[in-house]
Amino acid sequence: MPANLSQKEIGKRISESRKKKSLSQDELARELAIPRSSLAQIELGNRGVDVRELLKMSHLLQFSMDEFLAREFKTSGEEIKEEKKAKEKIQERISVPPMNLTKFKNVLLYILERCAGKPNVGETVLYKLLYFSDFNYYELYEEHLSGARYRKLPYGPVPLSFEKIVTGMIEKGEIKKIKTQYFNKLQTRYLPLAKPDLTKLLASQKEIIDKVIDQMSDWSAASISTYSHNDMPWKASKEGEIINYELALYREPPFSVRNYGNEIEEP
Repeated sequence: MPANLSQKEIGKRISESRKKKSLSQDELARELAIPRSSLAQIELGNRGVDVRELLKMSHLLQFSMDEFLAREFKTSGEEIKEEKKAKEKIQERISVPPMNLTKFKNVLLYILERCAGKPNVGETVLYKLLYFSDFNYYELYEEHLSGARYRKLPYGPVPLSFEKIVTGMIEKGEIKKIKTQYFNKLQTRYLPLAKPDLTKLLASQKEIIDKVIDQMSDWSAASISTYSHNDMPWKASKEGEIINYELALYREPPFSVRNYGNEIEEP
C-alpha cells in the first residue's frame, strides 16, 4: 500500500465508495464479515485495513485497486456531474434533513409531559433530551426521527428554530414558558398545556424517547451537558456549526445505542 496514502485518506475513500453504492455500514460490514463498529473505525481512519479486506471491498464497491490507490480517486463509471449530484444528495439527506415540524412538536410535548414534575428539567436539560432522542434514533435506524437540526454551542447541542417553534406553541396555548428558581439559579422551563398526539410517533420512536428520558431526565444541567460534550457528533463538530447526524454512526460505548456484544470479527 503506497506510503503517501494515509490511513485516514483510505477510510475516507472507502466511506465515499460505500455511499455512492447506497450501502449502509451494516450492509457492507455484513458482506465483509466484520462488525459494523470495525467498519466505522476504518472509515474514520482509526483502524487499518489489510489487503484481503481491501480486495473484497474493491469487488463489492466496484472500484479498481489502481484507481483506489491513485492520487486522484474517482469511482469508476461515474461522470463528474453525476458524482457532484450524488454527493450533494447525500449531504442534503445527512446534514440538512427535512424537519417534520408536527413530529418535533409532539416529541417536545411528550418529553414535557413525562418530565413535568421534575424541577431539574429546564431549557438546558430539555435541549439534550431532544438531541439524544433524535441522534440515538438515527444511529439505530439510520433514519431521522424529527429531522431537527442542532448547532454546537458552548453549553451543548441546541435545536435550531426552537425559540420560533416554542413561541408559536405558546400562542396556540400548547405550552407555557415560566421562570423558576432552581438551586439559587433562574432557569427557563416549559409546561405542557396540550397532550402529545402519540399517533404521530412510531412505536420504535417512542421507545427511543422513553429510553432517553429514563436514562437522563434526572441528571443536572451540568451533568447532561458534560455527557453530551463527550458524544462523537459533538466532539467531531466545530463550534457554531450544524452537527452532522452521520457522526452518530461512529459512536463507541457508552454513547452507542447499538449492541455489538455478540459481534465477532473475522480472524
